[in-house]
Amino acid sequence: MKNILSITLIFVLQIAIAQSAWEVTADKIDPNNYYGVTVANGVTGIVSSPNPMQVADVVLNGTYDYYQRGRVSNILKTFNHVNMELRVDGEGVNKNNIQNYKQTLNMKEAALETSFDFGNKASVKTTMMALRHLPYTAMIMVEIKAKKNITATPISIIEAPNHLQDVRNYYAEIDRPHVLIPLMTSVGLSPSGRIKVAASNSFIFEEKHGNEPDLIHEDWHYNMHLTKFNKKIKAEETYTFSIVASACSSVQYEDPHNEAERLSIYAMLEGKERLLNRHKAAWAELWKSNVTIEGDEDVTRDIRFALYHLYSFAREGTAFSLSPMGLSGLGYNGHVFWDTELWMYPPLLMLQPEIARSLLEYRFERLEAAKQNAFAHGYQGAMFPWESAEDGSEDTPVWALTGPFQHHISGCIGWAFWKYYEVTQDKVWLEERGYPVLKEIADFWASRVDRNGPGQYDIINVVCADEYAENVDNNAFTNAVAILSLQYATKAAEALGKKANPDWNHVAENIPILKFSDGVIREHATYNGEQIKQADVNLLAHPLGMVTDEKQIRKDLKYYEPVMDSRGPAMGFAILSILYNRLGEANKSSEIFSYSYKRNEVPPFGVISETAGGTNPYFATGAGGMLQAVLSGFGGLKFVPDGIEQIDSSIPKKWKKLTITGVGKEGKTYTVE
Repeated sequence: MKNILSITLIFVLQIAIAQSAWEVTADKIDPNNYYGVTVANGVTGIVSSPNPMQVADVVLNGTYDYYQRGRVSNILKTFNHVNMELRVDGEGVNKNNIQNYKQTLNMKEAALETSFDFGNKASVKTTMMALRHLPYTAMIMVEIKAKKNITATPISIIEAPNHLQDVRNYYAEIDRPHVLIPLMTSVGLSPSGRIKVAASNSFIFEEKHGNEPDLIHEDWHYNMHLTKFNKKIKAEETYTFSIVASACSSVQYEDPHNEAERLSIYAMLEGKERLLNRHKAAWAELWKSNVTIEGDEDVTRDIRFALYHLYSFAREGTAFSLSPMGLSGLGYNGHVFWDTELWMYPPLLMLQPEIARSLLEYRFERLEAAKQNAFAHGYQGAMFPWESAEDGSEDTPVWALTGPFQHHISGCIGWAFWKYYEVTQDKVWLEERGYPVLKEIADFWASRVDRNGPGQYDIINVVCADEYAENVDNNAFTNAVAILSLQYATKAAEALGKKANPDWNHVAENIPILKFSDGVIREHATYNGEQIKQADVNLLAHPLGMVTDEKQIRKDLKYYEPVMDSRGPAMGFAILSILYNRLGEANKSSEIFSYSYKRNEVPPFGVISETAGGTNPYFATGAGGMLQAVLSGFGGLKFVPDGIEQIDSSIPKKWKKLTITGVGKEGKTYTVE
């Protein structure tokens, strides 16, 4: 790649022109070229479908089993418990007999609105959300406006994916003095039989008790059953009802069958308005941390789209982490990589420190597994796996050398743990969570180096951050995060009044960062200008902050930008954008910023894929990189020992003002004009 700025963006996303900065609309829906948008609450992820009133996938965070692909675990796709169908005067609604079909994601309220006309008979609107305050529960609100007298037959469906075993379907109506509670439930086992999963749903009717529609339950086959009713609607009248649906597994509850039903009953009796208001309030709290650009509504929307996904895929108060594809499906098996700590975590730490803490809690709970991994490889301390799932053991496919050799993941985790302390100054957390992890990571690096003499404590045989380079020695990024991990463990001990192991600083001082004769940092010991997959050396300047000299930053940029693969993952280019901004080259920074994600957008919503022309959205890692370019590039925000500060930065000419709200534990506001 001679220069990424010379590459013409050949992909143009066709979306509706009239959108607010809070909405992403798909009104040109081609089922053969459709990549869904996800509504999620950090636990339950629901992916949209091109088919009206249906969804493509439902996944549960933190629930993994072995099925379908290879000998490693996959995040579990559970019952599709929010599917619907509709008949009008006996005729089924489908994508071939409707008009004005449109899907709109309302990011402010985290709701997917779908609308269409069924000829001259009815207009239909559904609004679906994964309720933010109820992690295992979703709600769908339905409005049917009759254009003439009709009989509508709404149908609620629970369907099992093929990999679930021993599926059992249940239906019951619980009659109480003031309410009838219909319950449709499915229970099954994961492919290995190790995990029980359950899903249950119920209707919320607005009619008074005794006037509810008569429900009809049909058990079609083991993998699908439904509940339906018939409703006569007069011309110009609008009939509304809602469905609440809950899903969980034995990973969360010993008895998921009963708990799924309890949660659906709870939601049903809470009622639509209370559920909706609490959901909106929870998202309003999240959106106190936001980004607005005066002068460019389209980019504001793009930035919020990225924020929306990170906020949707994670939540505070859990020990769940983020996979590269979040909760948008089965991409990368739902495993947790360095993508979390180095790419998605920094924006969350700046804007949502409590969510960031949950990501770290995931690693803390798997510390013992990391220690066992180090032991198995002949090292001390904790060696975190390249791909992590439920128990924290290595879950990388055997054919991929990243599993046994991409050791920089432990350094990324150490970096993330210390940054959390810097931002929050929470010494209780540091004592109970941070230092135990930092200590074990430092012990790992102290045992991992080959002590070949002063300045030659080499780290040999690794896979670089640039994954085109396998089994090489003294990778710049790996060595850098090792040095920082050792230094941070020492600082953590000092902050707690503990005696640090003097060997940590000694080792850190002797790990080399190699350079060419002209002073450019060398990616690894045998690197000689080959094409690289993604940023590696440039990461030392950001986000690591190890390289601060502008001459060095420029020198490394000029060398590595031309050899970065234009087909590589999105997030690497965001780093270049940040660094050019730091060097005062605002125009180039802006062009690279657009390049870093716009070419990866896929129809009809513009969700981003890992690479240009890719088919595995939503790539939350790329969103993390893009947001770093906004916050730390244009916004000038950086982590410092006592929190977050703003340094000089510039914004593109088209932008009048960049405003970042809700930053850090104090919820500060920063602007750039």
